[in-house]
Parts: sequence; structure tokens; C-alpha cells
Amino acid sequence: MGKNEVKLWDHEEKRVNRHISDKRSLLSFVIILVVIPATIWLSWRYGDRNFYLVSLLIILYTLAPFFLVFERRRPQARELVILAVMCGIAVASRTAFIWLPHFKPMTAIVIIAGAAFGPEAGFLVGAVSGFVSNFIFGQGVWTPWQMFAFGVAGFLAGLLAKRNILKKKKYPMSVFGGVVTMLVVGPLLDTCTLFTMNSVMTWESAAAIYLSGVPVNVIQTMATVLTLLLVAEPMFEKLDRVKLKYGMMEE
Repeated sequence: MGKNEVKLWDHEEKRVNRHISDKRSLLSFVIILVVIPATIWLSWRYGDRNFYLVSLLIILYTLAPFFLVFERRRPQARELVILAVMCGIAVASRTAFIWLPHFKPMTAIVIIAGAAFGPEAGFLVGAVSGFVSNFIFGQGVWTPWQMFAFGVAGFLAGLLAKRNILKKKKYPMSVFGGVVTMLVVGPLLDTCTLFTMNSVMTWESAAAIYLSGVPVNVIQTMATVLTLLLVAEPMFEKLDRVKLKYGMMEE
């Protein structure tokens, strides 16, 4: 094969990879920003006793863009195992601090998973970890909201890391984690309270709920920032080594 043929082959492969990546990104945005919120809203609007069904639907929705990563090849068992391990670490990190109210490092682990393995994997780890950990903390109408909130944190981390906007260093990751926890994860969980605790929503009730959630969000933010400062770089080092050795999650 001549040099020109090699260049044409590389160009065509890059074009196909970009096409697949664009298709996956579009599907991910539609599912995360439209389909999942719509499912949660419909569940709240037409009855709040089907949270198990909604939780399972969120996981199924998330699997669609995740498995598009493997559109051109079959997934390796080790790739699924490492994500299951990340879910286990996230659940364990939340459970380990069950005695300390609101101080839960799980968001930090989800952010690391997203930055290491991509936005789709990040959302999947966040959603599954939220669902599984609630078998310990208690399932309820809040479960789909928590799955969505944690998933969004992982998705955003993966999206920014994929575009080299978010560096895999402890200080950028800590700043990102603090901002996302305080301004995205916390308010989403407060919105769950707003929808489930009030039959009639007013500006006054919304303001009261969001303001009362600030101290809780501050504690959660502290947990995320401290965890990322302590474990982000060591975990990235190990995960990158595993990815390089086994060629995992490569498009």
C-alpha cells in the first residue's frame, strides 16, 4: 500500500469516527436534556409510585448512546467490568460516610469516571450508582432525580475532558467538581424537593426550598472538592494505564 493510499485510508477512518462521534453526541444530548427530564416530569405529573420503572428506564436510555461507542466493534468484557468497578467505588464512597449527613464523595468518583472514559460512560456510572446506592439509603420518588443529577455531573466532566477543556489534574478537577456540585447537582436535587413537596408551586415556596438547600449543597461541594484533591490524579494514573494496556474505550 502506497503513502497516498495510507493517507486516504487514515482520512476516511477519521471521517467515519467523527461521524459516529457526532451521532453519539447528538443522541446523548437528546436523551439527557429531553427524554430523561420528560420521563421524570411525566412520572411526577401522573403518579409518583412508579419510581422503580422510571429508574430502570433512565438506565436503559443511557445504554443507547453508551453502546454507540462500540458501533464498529464488540465491547470487551473488561470495559464493562471497569465501569462496574467504578460504580462499586462510587456506591462505597457514599456508603462509607453514611454516618456523616450530606457529606458524600460519590459525585467526585462519577466525575472521575466521566473524565476518564467519556461523557456516555460518565452518565451511566452516575445513574447506576445513584440507583444502586439507594438500596442502602432508601428508594423513593427522589431516586430518578438523583440518578439524573449524578449522571449529568459525569456527562459534563466527560464532555469537557474529551474536548481538552478540562485537564485531568487535581486542581482543575476540584474547581470543576465544586462548581458542578454547587450549581448543577445540588439545584437539581432541590428541584426534586420542589416538585415532590409542594402541590402548588409559588415563587415564595421555590425560593424557600432553594435557599434551605444551600447549606446542604455546600457540604456536598466540600466532599466533592476534597475527594478530587486527594484521589483524582492517582485514579487517573491507574485508569489511564489500564486504558493504554488494554486499548479500552477507544473509538
